Amino acid sequence: MNRLFIVILLMLIAKSEAQSSASVVADSLYSIGNYSRAINEYSKLGGVSSALQIARSYNAVGNYEKAITQYKYVVGEDVKNQLAQFELGKLLLKVKRFEEAKSVFTDLSIINTTNPEFQFYLGEVNRHLEVTDESLKQYVKAIKLDSTHLRSLFQLAKHYTIKQERDKALKYILQGLDYYENDVSLINLHALVLFNDFQFEKAIPLFERVLELGEDKNYVYDKLAFSYNKNWEFHKAKDAYNILLKRDDTNSQTYFDLACVYQKENKIDSAKIFINKAMAVQKPMFAQGYNRLAEIARGQKDFKSSFKYYEMAHLEDSSDARTYYNIATTYDQFGADLQKKLHYYENFLKQYPNEHPFYYETAKKRITELKEEIHFTKD
Repeated sequence: MNRLFIVILLMLIAKSEAQSSASVVADSLYSIGNYSRAINEYSKLGGVSSALQIARSYNAVGNYEKAITQYKYVVGEDVKNQLAQFELGKLLLKVKRFEEAKSVFTDLSIINTTNPEFQFYLGEVNRHLEVTDESLKQYVKAIKLDSTHLRSLFQLAKHYTIKQERDKALKYILQGLDYYENDVSLINLHALVLFNDFQFEKAIPLFERVLELGEDKNYVYDKLAFSYNKNWEFHKAKDAYNILLKRDDTNSQTYFDLACVYQKENKIDSAKIFINKAMAVQKPMFAQGYNRLAEIARGQKDFKSSFKYYEMAHLEDSSDARTYYNIATTYDQFGADLQKKLHYYENFLKQYPNEHPFYYETAKKRITELKEEIHFTKD
């Protein structure tokens, strides 16, 4: 009897050692990224822990449906396994199965009310489902559990930056930067908040810092160049716009913006050159180009040329009421024909009856004055 017990014990020990050895092999294959072979080895072992590793392996190779099936098996076998539920929820979010992901993270947030990650991911799911108020509440809950939860701080800051709610955006931006001063995403949002608030001088060093931290994106150079121009740092503005043109010399807007810098410097010939370049690379921008040339000519008191350019702009885009209003007011400045002046103003009211109140009222007032002038001229 004792011999039989010893034999059984030795067999159990041998089996355990074999399983342990097989587990080491499977884990080793998984750790070096040999996921297909690892799956085969884990399949031989069986059990919940092996199923979890199989789920992770399928996830790693991009076979998400099989990964989800394995994760669900693990959760079904071990309902208290928060790690498996957490990984399942993130995968469901990744493959845009938002309602299922919401169910998982809702359960997790109830099971473990002190984990900020569960609140954050529930917020992410609600954000993708466009349940904005709920997502914001979840981010706030995550921050209450962990005041340094940067991803929640970023999402709140981003939301209020887009909504241009300056004070709320700055609250979360500065809270995040107080914890990690080199978070490039939060620095970028800080710069954008100041930019949107027309605080260009304060925005400049932040945009420069964003570039220093490696966020070498065109939109950063564009905002920075605009800020330089507004801050009368024309040389730096031109440098930034020229960087953009080196990257894309077919962008009409960059040429127009560069022309604006030269115009502000009163380098009119250079401004005209870049306006014409903008019009040359993108024909749909002709209307904007002619409008800019008209503004320059008007600033030089060359009303005839200005009138000509406004007419050309109107031919390119007749939907722009302001262009036609400028046609009327420019002709009014140099034209001698009172009937023609009256025609332009009356035509403006006829074609654009719902335009800005200032334009509408000014045109009506001028029509009354011109009718009186014409009447007295006839008398």
